[in-house]
Amino acid sequence: MTRRALVLGAGGHAASAWELGVITGMADAGADMRDADVIVGTSAGSRVGAQITSDLTLEELFQRQVDPRLQTAEPAPTGDFTRWRADFMRAKEGSGDAVAVLKRFGKLALETLSDLQETRRNMVAAALPSHAWPERRLLIVAVDVDCGGLRAFDRSSGVDLIDAVAASCAVPGIWPPVAIHGRRYMDGGVYSIDNTDLTAGCDQVLVLTLPARVPPLCVVSLEAAVDTLRRSGARVDVIHPDEASQEAFASIGGNLLDPSVRQAAARAGREQGQRVAIS
Repeated sequence: MTRRALVLGAGGHAASAWELGVITGMADAGADMRDADVIVGTSAGSRVGAQITSDLTLEELFQRQVDPRLQTAEPAPTGDFTRWRADFMRAKEGSGDAVAVLKRFGKLALETLSDLQETRRNMVAAALPSHAWPERRLLIVAVDVDCGGLRAFDRSSGVDLIDAVAASCAVPGIWPPVAIHGRRYMDGGVYSIDNTDLTAGCDQVLVLTLPARVPPLCVVSLEAAVDTLRRSGARVDVIHPDEASQEAFASIGGNLLDPSVRQAAARAGREQGQRVAIS
């Protein structure tokens, strides 16, 4: 029996709107990716994974991206993003292995104001059509702040879905870590922007992800994961935003976390998804 996986990567509101657009566009053309046996969601992708496994139709989810009356009210994060990136790069370029780097990322995460925790959780809750885990296999990826370990939450983890998504989306320096069962977790994208390696054992893997920035802020590359999967015999297809989608991101200044990008990114993604499905 062929096991199929759908991987949904990180990248703020730009990624989540684009991914929903692509998935909707592919379904328009007869390829419904919600039928995957396992869905892996990281950061923005965790939000999309929870949305597409809810009871809402893809059209309803798409309209929540493009219709201002249906969009969740979220402010764009503020701060000095040049300094934020510089802090990340210093943490990444220090000595030690990947775990040591992730621990340094964790220290950055702990500097984020903890009084934002409730506000952020409410934002995540508002974006999720359902607060219950789906029956379908959904993995939501986060990283332990203190030990640097990767954690993939699922419906058997005994973790609230809202908390799992909030943890996966807790960008260090932007949103505070999320406490779950006595541990603190940050954005799964600091390990890998997509965590495609979690699909080991699947025969077909479709990856929807923004390309990692250069130099990347994560410690594991998509290319390495794809190479490993292909050598094991899996078919892996990777879809990155096309030129039109990239232009949509640039239309709001390139801040992927700015919610005002949603309408343009979702529409561009839908058109791209329709073209991909029939090519």
